[in-house]
Amino acid sequence: MVKDTNQRYLVGDKAISLTELYRLSLPIQGKKGILRSIHTVKANGVPVKVVFIQNRNKKSEWLAILSTDCTLTEQEIVRIYGMRWDIEVFFKTTKSLLRLQKEFQGSSYDLLVSHTTIVFARYIILSWQNRCNTDDRTIGGLFYELCDEINELDWAVALQQLIELLLDTLKNSNKMTKKLIESQLQQWIAGLPNYIKAYLPISLCES
Repeated sequence: MVKDTNQRYLVGDKAISLTELYRLSLPIQGKKGILRSIHTVKANGVPVKVVFIQNRNKKSEWLAILSTDCTLTEQEIVRIYGMRWDIEVFFKTTKSLLRLQKEFQGSSYDLLVSHTTIVFARYIILSWQNRCNTDDRTIGGLFYELCDEINELDWAVALQQLIELLLDTLKNSNKMTKKLIESQLQQWIAGLPNYIKAYLPISLCES
């Protein structure tokens, strides 16, 4: 993320500020939270892509995210920044709450490595305890069981809707067509596995 400082961006033969770059960038429609984006070049000659997003804390303001990978889409740039922000939160936590850099002082390389390892191990244990106490996904696989149930429900509902559509079609067909469709439908149902038949209306399976 970049702020509107003395940094300048090259557009054509002009060196402009971040605010001016925002005004020149193209608005983006249909992408929630993403306002504008533009390809430009930093004053040092590095090509970049700048994405302007809405400030969630103050809707009237925007924030700018800069990427040196100009091939990424606006959504990918925002997603990757979100992942990097978690890393920033991690280091902020280890420094402010777990006393990284403050608990021990010394110039020994082994001391620095050992101290950092101890602090990171504390963070891992606290994160694990937090998940066990607050995250329902750890309760006997409940999260994954619910996901499986929802997936089955989706295709079961779709299958029943397909059958209902065929039944409605039969009502509006002549006797010969109706008999043909019923015959083909019964053959299709007979060839289905039992666990799929269980999701079909009982009356249809018995007809």
